[in-house]
Amino acid sequence: MLDHDATGAELTDYLGTHAHPDVARIVGAIGEAATGVASIIRRGPLEGALGANAGSANQDGDTQKALDLIADERFTAALRSAGAMGLVSEESETPQVLNPQGRLAVAIDPLDGSSNIDTNVSIGTIFSIYPAQGDDASEPRTYLAPGTAQLAAGFVIYGPHTALVFTLGAGTHIATLDPTSGQFYVTRLNVLVKEGSPEFAINASNYRHWHAPMQAYIDDCLEGSDGPRGRNFNMRWIASLVADAYRIFQRGGVFLYPADKRKGYERGRLRHLYEANPIAFLIEQAGGMASDGVRRILDVMPSGIHERIPLVFGSADKVMRVRRYLLEETQETETSPLFGRRGLLRN
Repeated sequence: MLDHDATGAELTDYLGTHAHPDVARIVGAIGEAATGVASIIRRGPLEGALGANAGSANQDGDTQKALDLIADERFTAALRSAGAMGLVSEESETPQVLNPQGRLAVAIDPLDGSSNIDTNVSIGTIFSIYPAQGDDASEPRTYLAPGTAQLAAGFVIYGPHTALVFTLGAGTHIATLDPTSGQFYVTRLNVLVKEGSPEFAINASNYRHWHAPMQAYIDDCLEGSDGPRGRNFNMRWIASLVADAYRIFQRGGVFLYPADKRKGYERGRLRHLYEANPIAFLIEQAGGMASDGVRRILDVMPSGIHERIPLVFGSADKVMRVRRYLLEETQETETSPLFGRRGLLRN
């Protein structure tokens, strides 16, 4: 049995001494709602057909799963009770007014990776907390701010164990759910993203759609010790943002979801407000970097509540290397039989 005195404080106690009361209430409420969602996920098919189509679509036209709606309802209720002014959710086209007198706005993806529900792969919840940018919680502009304005952010990963990775703006920390007590306990403080990891995460099936610099970067990784990078790499891709992010917090590496040539992917695919911004905040607070390939994510002003953006995050050395590839003026790769196929070496 874990000695909670040795491994860390109960999450609510930690928040009470390290966060503004309004922020503490919201993060605590997210933790409570996540506890309930984790319990449902653990029961799997015993809870019903959680991965079944719910007969509706979210704001982007994606088919909603039963668990998408359950999670959205639970987090919305929790945030209302915690005093949040309003909410932007992946599952709703327009903002939701919760407490008109509140001061904080929340952006949330209630269930990240829902295509993995039936495959028993880790899924999660991603959230971001901002000062409201206006007085009307029904107006999209109330939620539009650069990531530098975030007061707190985090994600919950529902895996072999349930963990909450969070930041209050002073380091990135991890709390672990004790399923017996139903409480989160802080188990790691001031996580740092390791450099030098030989891992990258990308959906290689989209290779033919990528722009030449991204193809060149991956080509050089795949050449391994025989190529310009001079070392072997491993590719990872879980198709669950929280799972790929959690691995990077544990082992380092880089995650890439670039823009590409397909219709609807020209500006990337991940959502700026409730996916890219919170992940970027967490990563930077852990000593890593996050960009759209070239620009720092947290400096980019979103223009819409469901706007999409390319996302590259992880170890700072790797994110900077990707940037050099994308900024390189010469984007051709040599295919001469004399030299063989090679990518662009970046020092």
